[in-house]
Amino acid sequence: MKKFALIGAAGYIAPRHMRAIKETGHELIAALDVNDSVGIIDSYFPDAHFFTEFERFDRHLDKLRRSGDASKADYVAICSPNYLHDSHMRFALRSGAHAICEKPLVLNPWNIDGLQEIEHDTGRQVNTILQLRLHPSIIELRDKVRNGPQDHKYEVDLTYVTSRGRWYLQSWKGDSKKSGGIATNIGVHFYDMLHFIFGNLQQNVVHYSSDTKAAGYLEYEQARVRWFLSIDINDVPVDLRATGQRTYRSITCEGEEIEFSGGFTDLHTRSYEEILKGNGFGLEENRAAIETVSTIRDASPAGLRGDYHPFLKQVVA
Repeated sequence: MKKFALIGAAGYIAPRHMRAIKETGHELIAALDVNDSVGIIDSYFPDAHFFTEFERFDRHLDKLRRSGDASKADYVAICSPNYLHDSHMRFALRSGAHAICEKPLVLNPWNIDGLQEIEHDTGRQVNTILQLRLHPSIIELRDKVRNGPQDHKYEVDLTYVTSRGRWYLQSWKGDSKKSGGIATNIGVHFYDMLHFIFGNLQQNVVHYSSDTKAAGYLEYEQARVRWFLSIDINDVPVDLRATGQRTYRSITCEGEEIEFSGGFTDLHTRSYEEILKGNGFGLEENRAAIETVSTIRDASPAGLRGDYHPFLKQVVA
């Protein structure tokens, strides 16, 4: 049985990590969050120690480490705000534990280089949650592309609207210096998926960017992709909005919808299973997606020029 610590226990994604630790038969021994609304821990590991101050959490893990291998944390799961991931991974590695970090791994690609040096120095590894790489529909499409003509470029449209209330822009997620902006916070796993399926990125054009939505064009070795991301409920198609739907997700390849709305519930557990078997996704697997979102963040939007996403007409008009 492996022992886990968790940073960011009060966040949205933390329960998926608790569940994954539980379902893979391991133990959460300590958790940290500056917020104390963490009653969800009782559903999984009521005996876990909980801290609201990083220094006390650090001291506790250090005491366990010095007590010997039987007591120390083997892994630190990181579910903290995006801009803290880099620091918390360094803390995990230097504490003698492997790290399991939520996406986005870091905000800028050069942070990956520093983490690789610390991996080398400590002998510990960073594992990341790239759950779409484990989704059956995504694997099926990647196999289709790999087994098809290698000189063909697929026409892809990616649309993701996940509406958020006014609280979003008032939280750390609304601060691009902390979240990386919309493309990083809600889109990074899609860019990883596109790279995973269609190969290396060749062109990256941003057509529109604001606090609540962004759109652009990406060209990969085997795909031309028009993308649109939004947290604005007004971007959900009118007919769906009329039924009370607040989200809209669509990926089409050559005009055919890729169905991947199901099968998400156990992907964190599947990720943990692979990590514990030594098959996790490491630092380098994240580089392409982090380079993509970093470029998007710094780009000057081109407007309605070139091959832009059709949803953009209603935004810019």
